[in-house]
Amino acid sequence: MEIGRLVLPGPGPDAQDTARLCARLSRLYDGGATAVVCDATAVTAPSLAAVHALARLRLTARAHGGDFAVTGAAPALRALLDLVGLVELLGETEEGEPPRGVQEGVEPDDLAL
Repeated sequence: MEIGRLVLPGPGPDAQDTARLCARLSRLYDGGATAVVCDATAVTAPSLAAVHALARLRLTARAHGGDFAVTGAAPALRALLDLVGLVELLGETEEGEPPRGVQEGVEPDDLAL
């Protein structure tokens, strides 16, 4: 498994950065990466533009069939991603959701909803 690395620019990516980052991510997958870790340490002023960039990166990763995760997110970026429902990019689960890869058990006498 080859792991690629992508770094978000600080203090936060803009629309032009998003296009450039998505192109770079595609090149990483085309070059043999099966997973990419995105370092968000430099994002000190998170905004909806940063969320948009991360969402586009996630879609690009899915289009290439690769894994994508974000590391180094500051509390403000974590809170913003949680607010818009993208906290799973950080390897965390939303409240009430089972961790990724875990299936809930079903009892034979459970009622169908």
